[in-house]
Amino acid sequence: MKTINDFNFENKKALIRVDFNVPQDDNFHVTDDTRIRAAKPTIDKILKDGGAVVLMSHLGRPKGEFNDKYALKNIAYKISEILGLEIIVAEDIIGDDAKQKVLNLKSGQVLLLENVRFHAEEEKGDKDFAKQLAAFGDVYVNDAFGTAHRAHASTAIIAEFFPENKCFGLLMEQELKAINKVLTEGENPVTAILGGAKVSSKITIINNILPVIDNLIIGGGMTYTFIKAKGGNIGNSLVENDKLDLAKEILTKCEENNVKVYLPIDNVIADDFNNDANSQVTAVGEIPDGWMGMDVAEKTIQQNTEVIKKSKTILWNGPLGVFEMENFANGTIALGDAIAEATANGAFSLVGGGDSVAFVKQFGYENKVSYVSTGGGAMLESLEGKELPGVAAILN
Repeated sequence: MKTINDFNFENKKALIRVDFNVPQDDNFHVTDDTRIRAAKPTIDKILKDGGAVVLMSHLGRPKGEFNDKYALKNIAYKISEILGLEIIVAEDIIGDDAKQKVLNLKSGQVLLLENVRFHAEEEKGDKDFAKQLAAFGDVYVNDAFGTAHRAHASTAIIAEFFPENKCFGLLMEQELKAINKVLTEGENPVTAILGGAKVSSKITIINNILPVIDNLIIGGGMTYTFIKAKGGNIGNSLVENDKLDLAKEILTKCEENNVKVYLPIDNVIADDFNNDANSQVTAVGEIPDGWMGMDVAEKTIQQNTEVIKKSKTILWNGPLGVFEMENFANGTIALGDAIAEATANGAFSLVGGGDSVAFVKQFGYENKVSYVSTGGGAMLESLEGKELPGVAAILN
């Protein structure tokens, strides 16, 4: 795996695909700069070598047209602030302004191209568009794990034009090593915690990780498809009625692979989907009609905590309850505490997937786990065992 540490960038222009698809408020102020900060070590290394940097990224879904709402110039102030230097901003992507600014770029400088998705050719993976972009650099660096599952012009196709001079940035390297640490190098016992709403969205992950895990903790809305499949009463809880047989199959496969499955024992239920609804605790398969499961309760918390504390490798994807509502966040908070404690005692913990990442940021667990993935879809596809185009383009 070639990374930027295998290159000296002195007097070279590094063309870096970053993922600066960051959230903004109505005044274009960046509300979460995690992805920009994550790219800083790669940019710093190249500048320290005496190289120049040309940054490519997308922002939002402009559908192949220029749209000021999605212009990268709006976030240039935040990139400058994080890098600690004034960056140069191109008015276009492969037009005259970009070409001139690349030509004039000196060592130690950073140039930001406009949103690559302003050209429809980007998402189509157009080879000619990729070739024009490729002319802007001596070395191609992919540091955009968040888009590595897309075969777009700037994430995969462009690598063809750098047969010897292509590599991963430090963020990509970290992401790939973290996933590898779970899927191929995980120290036993390996525990996977899968939450979220639907069994159907996790089935490929479950099938792929079964051979390498020892424990599977199931939580969130998908709990109730399993409980109903086992004959329990789930009231008005979220359920995929067409996936009951699938849930039974998963439990059988876990048994065949000697994977211990931990479903909730008890849960906090509510008579309405809101924070102020009436609530009570019941056994997980004894939910009365008109009530729905919203969180795990104390016996389940104790069960999960005991499993996690004994684990050496932990993968967490998906919350255990409706943590966005304060009254139904306890189970996920307790899970975060247990993972933090296990990590402090030497376990490796990887957190990925939109809701889990949102939780660890909101509740301050970011520095209490080993690694928080920046790529939702890309991480999930990695866990499913799929080859990511952006990764394959560098490796092959």
